[in-house]
Amino acid sequence: MTPRELLYNGSKKLEISLSLEQINSIFIYLAELKKWSQKINLTAIKDERDIVIKHVLDSLSYLHGFVAAPGLRLLDMGSGAGFPALPIKIACPGISATLVDSVKKKASFLRHIVRTLKLTETSVIDTRTEELPVHFLSTFNVVTARAFADMKSAIVEGTPLLKPGGLIVLSRGPEETINDKDMVTAGVSLERRMDLILPFSDYKRTIWVFKKAG
Repeated sequence: MTPRELLYNGSKKLEISLSLEQINSIFIYLAELKKWSQKINLTAIKDERDIVIKHVLDSLSYLHGFVAAPGLRLLDMGSGAGFPALPIKIACPGISATLVDSVKKKASFLRHIVRTLKLTETSVIDTRTEELPVHFLSTFNVVTARAFADMKSAIVEGTPLLKPGGLIVLSRGPEETINDKDMVTAGVSLERRMDLILPFSDYKRTIWVFKKAG
């Protein structure tokens, strides 16, 4: 199975339909990722099959945690190489995406991809999440985080950015958990939790969805 077939069939298994144009955009993105990774630390994964499964399909699995309706505002904390926000944005072009990463070289890569793919309603901010300007507070419908500390830290930093009733969606290894006290302190409740295995692999992930009070 070629990497393109892997992406097409893998996304189908996740119940996500990608057009030929969207698949082409993702592979332009991945080609630039590999090119830039020769200069800056974006991903340690080199094999294209593994990149498709462990980065792209893993990112698309977040869509089991929320409905990406047109107009939805998403903020991705610690975006790094753009996972999960960029695959989500490519798959769901009607949403607005804000990618936050404090490493300026990584933010430069993200801006390059946004320009290259002509992604609309997509912005990149090179700062720490807790240092975002006050006008970002209570603004977003969904906050995502992937390679971002532990769940407690992600919830504590992400919750103030959500509108009341907004969702924090996290993908974690099956061994990670969080206690009720930490959720209450942060002002969220557990909406749902889903265990899954990424298509064409034995890579286990757990999607956690937390809802902000109000």
